Amino acid sequence: MSRTLPAPAETDPHPASQVRRGASPSSLRIVKDRGQAKGSRSSQGANPSRAWLRPARLALFYASLFAAWWIVAARQIWPPYLLPSPVDVGIFLRESLADGTLIPAVLTSAARVSVGYGVALVGGTVLGLALARSRLLDETLGSAVVGLQSLPSICWFPLALIWFNLSEKAVLFVIVMGSLFAITLAVRAGVRQIPPLTLRAARMLGAGSGLRLWQHVLLPAILPAFLSGMRQGWAFAWRSLMAAELLSQSLKIGIGHLLSNGRDLNDMSMVLGMIFVILALGLLVDRLLFFPVERAVARRWGVEGA
Repeated sequence: MSRTLPAPAETDPHPASQVRRGASPSSLRIVKDRGQAKGSRSSQGANPSRAWLRPARLALFYASLFAAWWIVAARQIWPPYLLPSPVDVGIFLRESLADGTLIPAVLTSAARVSVGYGVALVGGTVLGLALARSRLLDETLGSAVVGLQSLPSICWFPLALIWFNLSEKAVLFVIVMGSLFAITLAVRAGVRQIPPLTLRAARMLGAGSGLRLWQHVLLPAILPAFLSGMRQGWAFAWRSLMAAELLSQSLKIGIGHLLSNGRDLNDMSMVLGMIFVILALGLLVDRLLFFPVERAVARRWGVEGA
C-alpha cells in the first residue's frame, strides 16, 4: 500500500515580492544598521595595543630618510649648492616664517586651490550624475570626458593664457580643468555600480524615486567612489595649482612663485624647503579633511571610503 507524500509548500523565488509595497522606508535602514554593527564589531575586535604601530612606523621611516639625507650631505657626495643639509633647509624655512614670506604665500595658494577645487567638485558631481542617468549624454559627452581626464593639466595653461592673460582667472581655470573630469568619472562610476535589483527592492520598500531613494540607497552606494574621486580631484587640483603658479611669473605671491624664485636664484635650500611645504600641506589636507570624512561615512553608513 503506497503512501502519498504531502506536496512541499510553494515558495516565492523572489522574497522581495512578499514585502508589502507600502512598507515604511525605515526598513531600508536595516542594511545600514547591519553595516554599522559590522564596523563596530571589527573595530572592537582590533587589538588596542597595536594602535601605536602605524605612527611608530611612519616616524621611523621619515627619521631614516632624514638621517640618510644628513649623512649624504655631511659627506659632501654632492656639492652643498646641489644638496644642502637639513639644517640649511630648516634655516631657510625659519627665516621665511620670520620675514613674513611663507605664510602669505601659503594662504594665497590655499585660497586659489579652495576656489578652483570647489568649482570642480560641484561641476564634476553634477556632470557625473548627468552622464550616469542619460545614455545619450554618456555616449557622446562621456567619451570626451574620458579623453580629457587623461590630458595633463599643464596643457590647459596656454589656452588659459590666451583667454584670460596672466591673471588669477587663468590659474583658476587650470585648477578647475585639471580636477573636474576625475571627479566626474568617479561620480559616474559610483552611480553605475549600484545593482538594479537594489533599486527595485528599495522602491518596493517604499523609497519611491525621490529624496528617500537618494537618502537611503543612492547616497550610501556612491559614497565610496565619490570620496575616492574627491581625493583624486584634490590631488589633481593641487598639482595644477603648482604648475600654474610656476608658469605665471606675473603673480608675485604663492608657493609656486617661491619655488620659481629658488630655481632662478639657484638656491637649492629654497627649492627643497618649498617642496617640503607642498608635501606637508598635501598630507595635512588628506589627514584633516578626507580621513575624518571617510571615518564619519563608515560610522554613518557602514561603508568604507576608497
